[in-house]
Amino acid sequence: MHRGAQWLRENAQARLALFDFAFEHAPVGIVFHDVAGRIRRANQAFSRLVGIPLDTLQGMSFKKFAHPDDLDRDETLFNAVIEGTRDGYSIEKRYINHQGAIVHVVIHLTAMRDAVGSIVQLLSQVQDISAQKESERQLAEKAAQLELAMEAVRGGFWHMDVAAGRFETSERLAQFIGGPDAGRLDLELYLARVNPSDMASADLTPLLLGEVDHSCAEYRLNTVFGERWMRCDRRLLRNPDGTPRRIVGVAIDFTDEHMRLKEFERRSETDALTGLLNRRGLAMRYPLLPSSSGWTVLLMDLDGFKTVNDVHGHSAGDKVLLETARRLEQDVRAEDLVCRTGGDEFVIVVAGDLTVADQVAARIVEGMRAPIAVGATTVEVRATIGGVWIPAKTSLDELLADADALLYKAKAAGKDRWHLQAKNVPAAAH
Repeated sequence: MHRGAQWLRENAQARLALFDFAFEHAPVGIVFHDVAGRIRRANQAFSRLVGIPLDTLQGMSFKKFAHPDDLDRDETLFNAVIEGTRDGYSIEKRYINHQGAIVHVVIHLTAMRDAVGSIVQLLSQVQDISAQKESERQLAEKAAQLELAMEAVRGGFWHMDVAAGRFETSERLAQFIGGPDAGRLDLELYLARVNPSDMASADLTPLLLGEVDHSCAEYRLNTVFGERWMRCDRRLLRNPDGTPRRIVGVAIDFTDEHMRLKEFERRSETDALTGLLNRRGLAMRYPLLPSSSGWTVLLMDLDGFKTVNDVHGHSAGDKVLLETARRLEQDVRAEDLVCRTGGDEFVIVVAGDLTVADQVAARIVEGMRAPIAVGATTVEVRATIGGVWIPAKTSLDELLADADALLYKAKAAGKDRWHLQAKNVPAAAH
């Protein structure tokens, strides 16, 4: 019996020593209270949390550092435990530490009872969650800022669970697309709103396969406001092993910006007076011409234009240029290009064989023989054209140089005519 009692005492002492070590070195605050809420014992983590030395904490009520706005709720739960209607509770609350700073905590309180059910003492575990609360605050603030920003633009968010293949728009984006009573759209319904010509831009395959982490697309979307140009920024979120997990996107209506950009491009590529292509516009459009049996580059000068300017003034000259542009556009087809490169010089690119180009040149020269009204009088100018035909596109600058040489020959032959030549083919003069 003596040895058994000694073993029990030694075992109890060892267990008490182990408890004391765990109590003192616990990463969270641990407090023993009496039934009046006074502190019997607290550990160092709790002392640091409230900023009060351990010896000062002894006998202090939890009410001393509880935030006044949280006290009633805390006391109600504490009293319920003392009255025996509950064994414990968990609560988020605030402390005001010794330096006056607010500390956010979560408390788990448990009643420790004796064999007959009477409360011996109460145990509280107190965890500082101030950093978590600050992160939540910052996240909520950013969300509010983003919400305000989204209210200032048209569009919204969407997300896609890659593994489940589940796509869903935000409520705001759904309402932008379908009106105030619209429900959220799945992928099929969303893509049904995309202009068929822009489906390649809306494709998510590179993101779904994990080939890229970010992409930006521009496409037309049918919305409650009509068809709108959308800029959609898409980002891939990955699993820890690097596989695609989720795609998030934000689609914003940038129709006005798109139209301004297109108008800027149009102006940068067109002649301010006539609305025809300028030299830059010609250089941009020439490579984009569709396949054809060949192309002819016609270079045209107005004969007598300087006299109109000298006799009738530059306003009359502008009217001549405007009427010339109108007649040229009438004499060519939609697939041909008409350009004013400056002054009274024009370039026409005609798709087709040399016979087609010859017919176009004839119409132009004949059409320019008609008088042009400038105010109360009329003036006459003539057109002289040099042109070179090619079966396949080559350097535009080289072709213009060849056409210029042929234009010079036409002028030397008497003007008011055209001179065309296929490369390495005998010339045809008219």
